[in-house]
Amino acid sequence: METTLRGVGVSHGVAIGEVRHMGTAVLEPPAKQIPADEAPREQGRARQAVEAVAADLIARGNLAGGEAQHVLEAQAMMAQDPELMADVDRRITVGSTAERAVYDAFAAYRALLANAGEYLAGRVADLDDVRNRIVARLLGVPMPGVPDSDEPYVLIARDLAPADTALLDPTLVLGFVTEEGGPTSHSAILARALGVPAVVALPGAGELAEGTVVAVDGSTGDVFVDPSEEKRTELTEAAEARKAALAASSGPGATSDGHKVPLLANIGGPADVPAAVEAGAEGVGLFRTEFLFLDDSAKAPSEAKQVEAYRKVLEAFPEGRVVVRVLDAGADKPLDFLTPADEPNPALGVRGLRTLLDHPEVLRTQLTALAKAAEGLPVYLEVMAPMVADRTDAKAFADACREAGLQAKFGAMVEIPSAALRARSILQEVEFLSLGTNDLAQYTFAADRQVGAVSRLQDPWQPALLDLVALSAEAAKAEGKSCGVCGEAASDPLLACVLTGLGVTSLSMGAASIPYVRATLAKHTLAQCERAAAAARATDSAEEARLAAQAVLSGE
Repeated sequence: METTLRGVGVSHGVAIGEVRHMGTAVLEPPAKQIPADEAPREQGRARQAVEAVAADLIARGNLAGGEAQHVLEAQAMMAQDPELMADVDRRITVGSTAERAVYDAFAAYRALLANAGEYLAGRVADLDDVRNRIVARLLGVPMPGVPDSDEPYVLIARDLAPADTALLDPTLVLGFVTEEGGPTSHSAILARALGVPAVVALPGAGELAEGTVVAVDGSTGDVFVDPSEEKRTELTEAAEARKAALAASSGPGATSDGHKVPLLANIGGPADVPAAVEAGAEGVGLFRTEFLFLDDSAKAPSEAKQVEAYRKVLEAFPEGRVVVRVLDAGADKPLDFLTPADEPNPALGVRGLRTLLDHPEVLRTQLTALAKAAEGLPVYLEVMAPMVADRTDAKAFADACREAGLQAKFGAMVEIPSAALRARSILQEVEFLSLGTNDLAQYTFAADRQVGAVSRLQDPWQPALLDLVALSAEAAKAEGKSCGVCGEAASDPLLACVLTGLGVTSLSMGAASIPYVRATLAKHTLAQCERAAAAARATDSAEEARLAAQAVLSGE
């Protein structure tokens, strides 16, 4: 009998197929004692396993490229964390085997982060995956992971670690469903990059029996268990209609009455450029520069290395707009040479622009490298700072840009509610705003963006979040300046229309989402988008906001 489950749709498309579950997690190693004279050997085994797992993660990242590469490199750094390794060595010294010491050290670290309520608590899936890989290597058992299958299937998991998501074969994995995670988790971001339909935060997904047929709608978050032939046909026809609309839609982003809404791409480095160009991106709305700094957490990359990487991206968009976000270090992206190791809550501490202002030489080198990379190119370069809280922050960043001789527009990201509330003040110092809706939701609702249990509050349809977007857009319009959205909210075609109606002037997203957003915008007038935005803001919940906007745009 057909039943319907509802999770959070995070990657467009429909997948219909049989359920396959992720491989079983590594079993807990036995707690046996070893003689003291075996400790050095066990410590050596532990170090070798850690280095092998880190190398494997980096190799997987090199194969995957793009956003996945940056995520996996960060995970490799997690495996080699010196404090964790010191704890492993200590546990072996007092009698634990290598595998038991790794298991217990990671468990202690996991519990510490969760209990302290730190931002990194949202990375427990990544942490667990690293632990499982190291323990599996030490035990000599198969690595937990994606099941072997000759036939296409729908993958079900508690959560998907980046190492698994990054190398999914879209010809075999039709789509995936996870019990945990949120709309801005690594799994969700990588699913969009792969173009695989996905639903996350679906309680009870793990109880679906192996071989059960499900239909996954990555746009709505619906998962239909044992769907009828009628339902399968309906979903398939809807998916085909969407594909046809995508094929017929091309050119710059605009509403049906000609109101231009530039559609830009979010990228992590040169490897992401081809997909952005192929999708018809009109430029880059968010160039995350962290990827360069993850290669070596002990020191910043040289100016020459930065110039080379930045120029590759700038050259790909002649006459286009490229918005570069300077280094956003801290919280879930710690760097040994920049980030304090003892912050009780890194997400609320020295992060983003605060870190750079504490290390002006790192900011100066990056801005100088950007200036040199843009020399002689016809690109429209814009540079923005992450985690701007007020006008003082904005002025400090603009001053640093001028001192570096940067010939570009200077902007501020709106990720903190104070920046939205005082947007006009900030715009006295900078020339544009860019809304990072992922972090803006996190800080508005005190809801960690990586924790599935609070995914309701991470939903970008929350009316309070829409209010903050509207405040920012209205401030920019009053100052005659631009206000874009570069957070994951822009990748939702329906929400893209609402954002346009709120006054947002550009939308930036993963390349795979651009055709969907372009096609949907082209069906509606600006006035319809404005009415949908007003209807959404008049509600009291994310679900009501979505339904209200949908009713307006469908003419109900």
